[in-house]
Amino acid sequence: MRKVYTAVIALLVSFACIGGAAAQSSKPWRHGLIMPKSDAGILLMAAERGFFKKVGLDVQIVPIKDDGILLKALISGDLDSFEGGPSGALIAAAHGADVKVIGCSWLVVPHGIFVHDDITSMEQLKGKTIAISSPGAFPDIFARGALAHFNIPEDAVHYASLGGDLDRYRALVAHVVGGAVVSGEYTPIAAKEHIKMLVSAQEALPLMPRMCLHSTGRTLAERPQDAAKFLAGEMLGLTYAVAHKDEAIKVTDEVANIKPDDPRPAYIYDLAMRQHAIGTDVPIPMDKFNWLNNELVKVGSLAQPMDLSKVLDGKPREQALKIVAQMH
Repeated sequence: MRKVYTAVIALLVSFACIGGAAAQSSKPWRHGLIMPKSDAGILLMAAERGFFKKVGLDVQIVPIKDDGILLKALISGDLDSFEGGPSGALIAAAHGADVKVIGCSWLVVPHGIFVHDDITSMEQLKGKTIAISSPGAFPDIFARGALAHFNIPEDAVHYASLGGDLDRYRALVAHVVGGAVVSGEYTPIAAKEHIKMLVSAQEALPLMPRMCLHSTGRTLAERPQDAAKFLAGEMLGLTYAVAHKDEAIKVTDEVANIKPDDPRPAYIYDLAMRQHAIGTDVPIPMDKFNWLNNELVKVGSLAQPMDLSKVLDGKPREQALKIVAQMH
């Protein structure tokens, strides 16, 4: 009789596990993203045009102002994933935080250091203030890396944490700062304000990845199927966006409340296509991460290169590729 009870209990446990796995996708997946702007049609295509639903996942998009807050929200458990620059994740992981990079969506940085058009060299920024988002976030790392590229000591300038691209751009227009790390999307409107891009990220830091997808080891362990479905939805959305410019711009106008005659969405879309910047299969490019690891040491954000295996996790991506393959 005891053997029968044991067998029944084992069977009930197995059914419970199967049921739990099948019910995973009934729980919303909370994904954090920078407040929508001119590139929203690419980054939000999966959510706005039903690609997450196609893979059977309910994804809730949580717009947040900058990478630093997104990272904190992820680590605290308020988000299941977020999309942003990976430098903060490497720094946090080096200090023991539970954060994983599971793929990258935008592989080339479209940003640059913008200045008023009377400034013609990085040397002229000495003694001035450069607008970044927050310490350790991508604009901060880029500013310091660009200065190092031109052999300018990072303490030769001051830094001001001023939120998102629009905040930083407005501060520059108002002469509150002497320079600002801003997305290249502002290029087509900058000339009217006597503003220009002084140095591009592609010139100063060509290997720097722009946007990667992050989660935590705990979330990946508790919701492996949902993590794979999330990445599969991202792959489908990015692939569609790359092939449908008009639809991507339409989504941008819808979610970011951008007027149809605004040149920025088309400009940033075309720039991304020229740079082959969109990772439609959300890769984890090791050449870029090896470079970033060393760059963070160079600018003083890491004391020494870290073990990247502790922060890069390709398993969810492998499962996502299988899901996508099954759908074709």
